[in-house]
Amino acid sequence: MVNILKPPLCTKLIMLEYIYHLKLKFLIMELSDAKALTYKVMEEKILKKVDLNCDMGESFGRYTLGEQQDILKYVTSANIACGFHAGDPSVMKDTVKFAIEKGVRIGAHPGLPDLVGFGRREMTITPREAYDMVVYQIGALQGFLTVHNEKMQHVKPHGGLYNMAAKDKELAAAIAQAVYDVSPSLVLFGLAGSQLTKAGERLGLTTAHEVFADRTYQRDGTLTSRSEADALITDQDESVAQVVKMVTKGSITSQQNIEVPLKADTICIHGDGAHALDFAKYINQSLKENGIVVSAILN
Repeated sequence: MVNILKPPLCTKLIMLEYIYHLKLKFLIMELSDAKALTYKVMEEKILKKVDLNCDMGESFGRYTLGEQQDILKYVTSANIACGFHAGDPSVMKDTVKFAIEKGVRIGAHPGLPDLVGFGRREMTITPREAYDMVVYQIGALQGFLTVHNEKMQHVKPHGGLYNMAAKDKELAAAIAQAVYDVSPSLVLFGLAGSQLTKAGERLGLTTAHEVFADRTYQRDGTLTSRSEADALITDQDESVAQVVKMVTKGSITSQQNIEVPLKADTICIHGDGAHALDFAKYINQSLKENGIVVSAILN
């Protein structure tokens, strides 16, 4: 008579084998989860990458602005003025040559036709006029790139045109369309979360959300107007702290002390500042020390 309360040896072995495989399965799952988590943490650390861009080629005739060649050692993208707000044919030619020599990616920096105001004063223009201005200026820079068999990476509007397009949906759409019509492979740089970046994304353009190292922000994510006393950040450490937070945390503290979410694909530094070269070197070094890879958008 078989004792049902005491299973045979073969049954015990089967049960033990089953329990062994079950435990092994859970162990593998735990190891797999741990490995996936490790890879995720590593990926997050590795993928903290940002482009460092600078407005360049803004000298004109006999007037020299900024230490252009030296700054190119520390940035990964150059926005070259196309003659409307600054720059001239010779300056454009030389700046393109210098950027290529340093391995810096090149973009057009179209602005409003306002040399006296350096393109920073807003003007009343129609979307059609904005479209024509942008196509015209991209074409001017493209000529010099063609001479060197170099590909244009991006387009970033300048000053007043940039700020107007950040808020004006129709103007933004016209600028994005101009970039797309010249070449759908061009990257559109615009203020993070603005109408301009949204217009580019709607068209399917690769769009780089731009943040600023030396500017303060408002509660709606826009830049504080240069007419305000607190528009510029002059302390280098404060600028670096702001940039690192934007890249790693995806947010900025506004002048109203409100946390504003934003995306940081590229950081702008201005080549016409009093200490532009020192700041370019300092911010490049600081980003790397914080584990952030400094690399062009299209690398």
